[in-house]
Amino acid sequence: MLISQSFEIDQPVDAVWEFFDDIPQVAACIPGANLTNKVAEDSYEGDVIVSAGPVKLEFAGTAVVKSRDNAKKVLVLDASGADKKGRGAAQALLTAGLKQTGGGTNVDLSLDLQISGAAAQYGRGLVADVTAVLVNQAAQNMQARMTAISKGLDPNSVVGAKPASGLSIGLNAAKRAITRVFSRFFLPYTPEPRR
Repeated sequence: MLISQSFEIDQPVDAVWEFFDDIPQVAACIPGANLTNKVAEDSYEGDVIVSAGPVKLEFAGTAVVKSRDNAKKVLVLDASGADKKGRGAAQALLTAGLKQTGGGTNVDLSLDLQISGAAAQYGRGLVADVTAVLVNQAAQNMQARMTAISKGLDPNSVVGAKPASGLSIGLNAAKRAITRVFSRFFLPYTPEPRR
């Protein structure tokens, strides 16, 4: 499943690119993610914990930087993991592209996500909604961390890593799903032309 999302950060593109060069720092922005071990250059091990309603998944896996284009400011990250209780697996290819805008930096994310097991049974819509909520929370955390860095503060003391909240994710994902369903029913009706 391909999920694309964009967000703005009110920092210069070079500062955001430098931030993206620190993969554990980026991971600390993602709710429930924690890179605990640097295995090799651009290769890390860690955990991701996601709770959505009655489902709590705890993945252990790896994240590897596949490519980094400093001129175009595009980063490609390959991550994969398995649920610690053997209930499924996930693989994700994340592409992040940065562009300078008038007010800061636009971050374009493209996530090719493959899920098997318990999480896959909830369907593409719910998985996409939960992922979108996590990306929004990550963008807010990233902004807060970058603001702290620009002020010379320790970003970990200002915005610590927070677990992905089941209630918050569930409510926001439900809101997105309800909006999607109602928009289908209340789109303006356009009758087909008579022949």
